[in-house]
Amino acid sequence: MPNFLLAYHGGKTPETSDDVAAEMARWKAWFDNISAAVIDPGNPVGMSKTVTNNGVIDDGGPNPVSGYTVISADNFDDAVAMAKACPILDSGSIEVAEIHDVSM
Repeated sequence: MPNFLLAYHGGKTPETSDDVAAEMARWKAWFDNISAAVIDPGNPVGMSKTVTNNGVIDDGGPNPVSGYTVISADNFDDAVAMAKACPILDSGSIEVAEIHDVSM
């Protein structure tokens, strides 16, 4: 069964402790729903830097990654179906990509 990277873009930071609790409850409910598929629940990430052969961009680019999760799914459609229920979609997006197993 292939693994998929869910790369989160955007989202918003809750403003009050009640908002934080409500948002965490939404994420917990989603993770509980997909728990059998979760390989690495991941974490939110801070501001990124984009490194190219022309230099470094400090602002993370036009749509910086805000977090990630790794899941296992039967196929791409199943991975997308799981992503469609993620709470971040209220204020952000998710990029779904199959992880290719490459031995080095």
